[in-house]
Amino acid sequence: MTLTRFGFNIPSFSHPGVDDSDMFSAVCAAAATAENSGFDSLWVMDHFHQIPPMGAAHEPMLEPYTLLAGLAPWTRTARLGALVTGVTYRNPALLAKTVTTL
Repeated sequence: MTLTRFGFNIPSFSHPGVDDSDMFSAVCAAAATAENSGFDSLWVMDHFHQIPPMGAAHEPMLEPYTLLAGLAPWTRTARLGALVTGVTYRNPALLAKTVTTL
């Protein structure tokens, strides 16, 4: 029985040398690599803009719940989640529906 679990945070969706149009594929590849390396969970952030020190404000951010749904087929056992959620700018009923749909 394993008691220690490790999660992998994906704090930035931009990667050097990766075009924005390939950003989703790069994030999926990172998630699959993390899971294959033994990480038990994968986490993304919910921000309108990138936050320092993770990157510059102009860097692209993906919507977390759409991203988590997109990551699901790329993983087999890792648990998926959002590290933080912007509850002040989301409709509570829509957020509840979105999260429970996952």
